[in-house]
Formats: sequence, structure tokens, C-alpha cells
Amino acid sequence: MSRRKILCLFDMDGTLTKPRQAIDPKFDAFLTEVLKPICSLGVVGGSDFKKISEQMNGDDVIHRFDFVFPENGLIQYKYGEEIGSQSIEQYIGEEKLQRFINFCLNYLSNITLPKKRGTFVEFRSGMLNISPIGRSCSQKDRDAFEQYDKIHNIRRNMIEVLKNEFTDVDLTYSIGGQISFDVYPSGWDKTYCLRHLEQEGFEEIHFFGDKTDPGGNDHEIYNDSRVIGHKVTNPEDTRRILQELFKL
Repeated sequence: MSRRKILCLFDMDGTLTKPRQAIDPKFDAFLTEVLKPICSLGVVGGSDFKKISEQMNGDDVIHRFDFVFPENGLIQYKYGEEIGSQSIEQYIGEEKLQRFINFCLNYLSNITLPKKRGTFVEFRSGMLNISPIGRSCSQKDRDAFEQYDKIHNIRRNMIEVLKNEFTDVDLTYSIGGQISFDVYPSGWDKTYCLRHLEQEGFEEIHFFGDKTDPGGNDHEIYNDSRVIGHKVTNPEDTRRILQELFKL
């Protein structure tokens, strides 16, 4: 089977990299030098392109990987070229968008956490990213919040409040990474990127992700009938499964 007939499509945080960390150079070399001659490579993440390029060791990720899908595929790169994009601002409209953002900021102003830093609402092309602690926190603060959130369900509780408040807006809420959750129009989860692959002629698309349970940002695509899903726990686990799958 030629390499064009198989695509390995990867989540980033917790799958190719440790959360918000750069990919290990040895793993990067394994993917691009060992795996790429066997199959096509793609990465899909909730983050914008800037964060993907930071974690994937440079902007040339769009050349090292055949397909790069920032923001769940709302922005698309194919063989090094940007081929399209979609905007949450155009889709929802400024009035509803501001109402949602204002409600989030007001909600966060009324909860107390062990620490709060900055950038609580990050506007992206295809989604909003909401972080109760603030995205400018340190890695140590990230780790601490992740453990705190497991006990107190800060993110899950906020999502339930938002669902009840914004019944008139068809939104999906997805927890990913350590400190935040994504909000986007329903259907704009990671399965969105698959519409850009349907005409590529792949016989198999293997998806690798760590947040595959209900509420996780890999859940929908992991369970999509168009892919073969692989649940992983960390980058080392991803490499192990790839070696077993391709007998490397």
C-alpha cells in the first residue's frame, strides 16, 4: 500500500507533545524520517497556528507534515499551503459573541482560585478558549490547576452554567489540555478537519488522541466512523502504538 493511501492524524497536546511543551526532537525525527515514508502525516489541534508551530519545532511543520489543521481544522494547510479558513465571528455574529464573552468574564470574576493570572478568554478564528486561571500562568501553575480542577471541577461546572445560560446559541464545549476549555459552534469539533480529507483518496485514516472520553476534545473524532481511533496516554505511548501498527 502506497504512503498516500494511509494517513496518520495526530492530536498535539498529550499525544505528540507533553501539554504546552515542544515535541521531543527524537520523536519528531521518528515521525518525519521513519514514519513519513510509510504514510502521510497530519496534525489537528484546538490551538492556533502560532502555538502549533511553537510546539512542533517551527513554522516548517506545514512542510514536514502533509496536513496541518489549527483550531480543529477551521484553518487548513495542505502540503505547505493555506487552503482555507472559517470564522466564529462571522458565523455567530458580534452581538451574541460579546454577550457570551461578557458573561464568561463576569462569571470568572466571582470565583476564587488558588491563583489567577491573565488572558481568561482567548479569541481564535474558529473558537473561544476559556481559562479560569488565565493562559499566562507558569507551567508550575498549570500543573497545580490541573490537579485542583480534578477535585473541584472548575471547568465542568462553568460549562454547565454556560449551557444553561446560552440555550439560544448552538455551541459545543470541549475540555482539553490542563487549564482551559474550547467553545465553538456545534459541528466545529475536530471532525471538522475530516471534510478536507474526504477527496484525498485515503483508504485508512488513523487518529491518535488522549482526550477521547466524553467531554474531551478528541472524543468526537476518535469515535467517527471515518477514522480508526487510537487512545494514547502520552507521546511515548503514541510512538509505541505506531511501532506496533507499522511493525517498525
